[in-house]
This record gives sequence, structure tokens and C-alpha cells, in this order.
Amino acid sequence: MKKEHQVFSIAEENPVVPGCTISGQLMRGVTVFSLAEGTDISAESYPIPILQVQLSGSLVLDMGAPAGETVKLSAGEAVAKPAGKDIGVAAKEDSVYLEIVLKEDSTMTPVIKKGNVFQLKDLIPYKKGKIVNMDLVNQPSMKFVVMAFDEGTGLSEHSAPGDAIVFALDGKAVIGYEGKEHPISAGEQFRFAKGGLHSVKADGKFKMALLLVLDN
Repeated sequence: MKKEHQVFSIAEENPVVPGCTISGQLMRGVTVFSLAEGTDISAESYPIPILQVQLSGSLVLDMGAPAGETVKLSAGEAVAKPAGKDIGVAAKEDSVYLEIVLKEDSTMTPVIKKGNVFQLKDLIPYKKGKIVNMDLVNQPSMKFVVMAFDEGTGLSEHSAPGDAIVFALDGKAVIGYEGKEHPISAGEQFRFAKGGLHSVKADGKFKMALLLVLDN
């Protein structure tokens, strides 16, 4: 994956290989999957819940018994997969997605219903002159937050207690990092290291998600 202080695309950094499925650790507790069109991952279950975030392409998830329900997951959408349930994944086109492990001691916003597909950018509204925040996942080792910035708003320079990735969801912004400015647009990502001084300034209205991995 790209080093910190660069705007990049996780999907482009993890291209699919025809006929193959590929997986690898992105950060602690976060795995990136690249599935070529027509490939699949057989139904499997985990003892803990998983948040799946689609970065590119589209998938069909077989949610299993009792009704054999299937759901489609497209770029920008996510789904919380419950623990102990067999779920299969089939790529209808070249696809890249993340799986974020949710610990037993994690707190997940009640806005998210397990098994229901949702658009990350639609979870929170814009508010005039304000910055809106919502913690989707809050656990001792990780936080996943969505934020909406009205035009003219931003975060002043600060540091974070862990490695982080910003996911631009809607609009444009400028990320300041260690004295340099980096324009970012919807669909792009930016990584910064623990302790790195950074800021965010909306260029118009802007929404983003922040994945923060904390030291235990």
C-alpha cells in the first residue's frame, strides 16, 4: 500500500487478477480483497461480526438460511455481517472491498442494522456551517467514523493516536499533512501515520470516512 502523505486509491493499488481472488492485510484488523469477475468465496462464518466496505465493482452476498437471501453490494456501500452466519461472496464484475473486524467489545451505532446494505455517504446530513460526526464503530483498537463538512468548514491541524486512512465519500477537500497540502476527491484515499500533523479543509461540501487503528 502507498506510504503515508499521498493521495491514492486502494482499489487501484490492489488490482484484480483474471480468474483469481486475492486478499491481504491492509492495516491491523483490516483486510483488502480483490475478486475478478465471475469468482467467488464459498460461504463461511466468523465468531465475530465483520463490516464489509465495497470500494469498486459490485458483489452479491449469499446471506444463507433460512430464506437464502441475497444482497447486492456496490461501490460506496457497506454491510455489517453478523457473527456465526454462513455468508458467501460472488463477484458480478471486478471488485475490491475491505473487511473490518469488529471485536466483541466494540460499540456499533444503532443506525446500522446487521445484514442491511447502506451507503456510507448517506448516513449523515450536511448542516449549515457545521461539521457532523458519527461513530460507526468504536472499539479499543479501532474507530470508524463518517463526517460531513459544510462549505467553509474544516479541522485545524492536529495529530491522532494511531495510523489512519481517510476515505473521501462526497465532494472535494484539501488534506494538510506535515506542512504540505493534498487535494482529495470522492473515491480517493489518504493515509497518515500515528502522530502525523494533519488538517482537513472542505472545498465546497465534503463527506469522508476515517478509519483509525489505535494502539492497545
